[in-house]
Amino acid sequence: MGEGERYDEFPPPPSLAAWVKVIWTYANPAPSDTVQRIAPDGCAELILDIGSPYEEQGPDGGWRLQPPALFAGQMTRPIAIRPVGPVELVAVRFHPDGARDWLGAAVSTATDARLDMVARLKGVAPPPGDPKAQARAMTDRLDALRLEQGWTIDPAVRAEVGSMMDDQPTPDRSPAEQRALQRRFLDRVGISPRMLRSVIRFRRVFDHVQPGEEASGWLEAGLGAGYFDQPQMARDFRRFLGCTATEWAREQVELARAIASQTYKPGPPHSA
Repeated sequence: MGEGERYDEFPPPPSLAAWVKVIWTYANPAPSDTVQRIAPDGCAELILDIGSPYEEQGPDGGWRLQPPALFAGQMTRPIAIRPVGPVELVAVRFHPDGARDWLGAAVSTATDARLDMVARLKGVAPPPGDPKAQARAMTDRLDALRLEQGWTIDPAVRAEVGSMMDDQPTPDRSPAEQRALQRRFLDRVGISPRMLRSVIRFRRVFDHVQPGEEASGWLEAGLGAGYFDQPQMARDFRRFLGCTATEWAREQVELARAIASQTYKPGPPHSA
């Protein structure tokens, strides 16, 4: 990381562990103006900017400032962002099926979208330069809402997500059972079971690759993540990052690299 740049992760308090995977903070007082590609990771996130918000490139190619507090729903395609000033933020990364009760609507309504959460996070004021206090400010708000609203999980969806995280094969289901599970996934996760499996496999590539790897290293990482061959992995790089593995490794810096380098830890999320 560059001078003054930092990335920290904090576990959620036990009371939120069934819904929240991790709280992370990031700061960079002098970011470059490099465009950064962010790939899907199978988790929705709640992000609060303490510094300058990022700009995001829209479908028309134009750049627009993100709201200073936002809910980033599940992603099925990459986004491109760039900093416009000193960066400092705190974010809650939910479990794949953990954001439904925070959002208060089917998570599919936020898929591939960044929703304005300024009003929802009014009064949350994380102190600059104190990552632990920043994480605590976010979890305090979420824990209060959990108690007020009576957050729950869907046991069937949680079990299926846990199976995916453990890299277990898809069980046989009747067409009716599969359709029912898909409806529950769209409500609780925001994407289909098949899409989530694809995203988890793609994310595992970054757990196997070593910094500075050449093409052969990326291939080994892809095989370790569960791909059959290089062309299959290359298709997912185009699908989820819009570039090749070597292009991404050469171009990406700062927040994009920090996020991608964090391990998508195997194993099921906590039960409520």
